[in-house]
Amino acid sequence: MQRFTKKIVDMMKSEGLFETQGGPIILSQIENEYGPMEYEIGAPGRAYTEWAAKMAVGLGTGVPWVMCKQDDAPDPIINTCNGFYCDYFSPNKAYKPKMWTEAWTGWFTEFGGAVPHRPAEDLAFSVARFIQKGGSFINYYMYHGGTNFGRTAGGPFIATSYDYDAPLDEFGLLRQPKWGHLKDLHRAIKLCEPALVSGDPTVTPLGNYEEAHVFHSKSGACAAFLANYNPRSYAKVSFRNMHYNLPPWSISILPDCKNTVYNTARLGAQSATMKMTPVSGRFGWQSYNEETASYDDSSFTAVGLLEQINTTRDVSDYLWYSTDVKIGYNEGFLKSGRYPVLTVLSAGHALHVFINGRLSGTAYGSLENPKLTFSQGVKLRAGVNTIALLSIAVGLPNVGPHFETWNAGVLGPVSLNGLNEGRRDLSWQKWSYKVGLKGEALSLHSLSGSSSVEWVEGSLMARGQPLTWYKATFNAPGGNGPLALDMGSMGKGQIWINGQNVGRHWPAYKATGGCGDCNYAGTYSEKKCLSNCGEPSQRWYHVPRSWLSPTGNLLVVFEELGGNPAGISLVEREIGSVCADIYEWQPTLMNYEMQASGKVNKPLRPKAHLWCAPGQKISSIKFASFGTPEGVCGSYREGSCHAHKSYDAFERSCIGMNSCSVTVAPEIFGGDPCPSVMKKLSVEAICS
Repeated sequence: MQRFTKKIVDMMKSEGLFETQGGPIILSQIENEYGPMEYEIGAPGRAYTEWAAKMAVGLGTGVPWVMCKQDDAPDPIINTCNGFYCDYFSPNKAYKPKMWTEAWTGWFTEFGGAVPHRPAEDLAFSVARFIQKGGSFINYYMYHGGTNFGRTAGGPFIATSYDYDAPLDEFGLLRQPKWGHLKDLHRAIKLCEPALVSGDPTVTPLGNYEEAHVFHSKSGACAAFLANYNPRSYAKVSFRNMHYNLPPWSISILPDCKNTVYNTARLGAQSATMKMTPVSGRFGWQSYNEETASYDDSSFTAVGLLEQINTTRDVSDYLWYSTDVKIGYNEGFLKSGRYPVLTVLSAGHALHVFINGRLSGTAYGSLENPKLTFSQGVKLRAGVNTIALLSIAVGLPNVGPHFETWNAGVLGPVSLNGLNEGRRDLSWQKWSYKVGLKGEALSLHSLSGSSSVEWVEGSLMARGQPLTWYKATFNAPGGNGPLALDMGSMGKGQIWINGQNVGRHWPAYKATGGCGDCNYAGTYSEKKCLSNCGEPSQRWYHVPRSWLSPTGNLLVVFEELGGNPAGISLVEREIGSVCADIYEWQPTLMNYEMQASGKVNKPLRPKAHLWCAPGQKISSIKFASFGTPEGVCGSYREGSCHAHKSYDAFERSCIGMNSCSVTVAPEIFGGDPCPSVMKKLSVEAICS
């Protein structure tokens, strides 16, 4: 570890990348969330922490070192916080800064799980709450979503997409309103900087759930954070002889202790819905059937069942377990037709069972319970039968103590029930093993390897055939928008483009969980605000344009279950519609900055700003309502109060434009439809 750490530090030094060399690196981290492991291990774990800290400091980076989730980090290491919320955190010494090294912007998607979403309002609330309680540093995890290409997923059942609901999505596009809402938050915090860096805040209760954190500087600067921690109710508070309305679960930022420029629950940024648009015609497919447990010189036999990862050494997701079973001609099931039940217990993660070369069934686990049991009747014949079990690992151990106790593969018992003898245990008879697939050994995913076998033309392909390789060629579509493969018609396997592994696909694993309405207010967890229940956990798979040539790109898909390759398409991710939700008299940063500069001397009405992507224009207004509209972007509906001219201003100002803005005021929409009610504008425009 010391050699590796020194190597990385020396590489950074050689490029002049540390801040003390004039570079951009202001912080270094050694270890990651080792604290819980140290607690489990005891004294040896503590000794390791001390050694790692001393070793890191000795490398002389010139910038501070941190340890995440390490409460006993030795000086001068700074212990830091990771989590959805870190306002409660304090470093282990008063002279160390309060730092949040992983502010979780969302959560990862797992195969079989619903897609997590963390509302922008709650993320902004958590950050503002951290700052108001003396926080000095925030790093978002993730700020840019990513892709687990190939077999690089960071743990069992973690999907190929690592989008993480991040402000910049997996494809590099802005996720609105999260990106814009955080940008506005950062601007608001920056306005408070002179007071924030001058000392600790004074905390004043404003009610049962409300309080003010006030920062002062010796030069007279003043900044205040007004918080309402109630997740259900608005609060009207009095602060410095002025009244402020605070939405539930929100914080208002006052950079001059007077004017609100930002509230975490009020979105000034636009929202956007994304769409996947097909950009190519149908692929011309050819197929090649993978042989069931085809054995060669690399195969071997052993008595009993072997653990998978120790056997494959992770050179492949796949391991074949095969054994022969002799069935006597006098077995009763041969006459009754009541086939014996094969029961296979596996440590995970997925399993396909073949009897005499034919798929008999499939079983798979989950992230919470990777172990699986296959138990069903199997069609055996008199004489010798071959039972071939294809065990699939979907990721490696990733977090927690005692990795040595984690395992995968068929560990048994394996038994047949319903024979004349009753139950026959197959666990300790001789098994044959083969690591990987024949197609992998032949490199069918590569241009040279794919030319080494005879492929069946599309018109002659068997439909729904398990263990099948498919290939097609295609030309790169025009433009520069991000691309993906729509794999919704397929089952499970892997994808390659020009020899590069796009990742594991598993659309057959439908998402489960508690999907429903999402309320930003209240403590967030990864089980809150889920979507996509009943649909594939991941349907679209990111294809970097940098992997493509203008013509003749090779697409190879290995399909375990069957699927229908005719349904695969190449799509482009783009903005489908943009939305705005603006309350009347909603505070804005622009308003404050213009007043502070003396350009205006009275509050300005807020504006709804809409803009499509470059190359797009607003083609229609799908929805507009000034009053009490309900719903969210993509599914708005009118409330009990609605201004009858809500559409007019947007149709005049926005149709045919790439961007537009409309002032949010009653006179713009034909008058005040409900004078005694707090109103907002909701609008959705289609981008084309």
